[in-house]
Amino acid sequence: MKKLNYLLKLIASIQIMLGLAYLFAPALFLHSMGHSIPQPDIYYPLGMLASRFIAYGIALFVISSSPAQHVLWINFMILIQMIDLGVGIFYTAIGVLPLSLSAFPMFNATWIILLLALWRPRQVPAK
Repeated sequence: MKKLNYLLKLIASIQIMLGLAYLFAPALFLHSMGHSIPQPDIYYPLGMLASRFIAYGIALFVISSSPAQHVLWINFMILIQMIDLGVGIFYTAIGVLPLSLSAFPMFNATWIILLLALWRPRQVPAK
């Protein structure tokens, strides 16, 4: 079970770092990855997105101490990553994003999905 604890802390750290980057330096962060710099009005929804990255990251740190009690939260992170992967595949397939921009995030979503799905505690049905 220790490997799941470490995995959750790693994912938590990634989420918090993403959140801080989108909150405090969205233009620099996006530009450094090769994306176009958004119009200034987009910084507001990016800030809202950042709050969710940070909050979920903090939650994952808490969850990492007792994952068996928080399987629903783990399942939701799998769902988030599945949506991320699907969006990446879609926008790459229709030509909006080149693979050079989408490959790394899609790779990250894939390993997070696989490891969380394999290592998450199994829920025992309530009696």
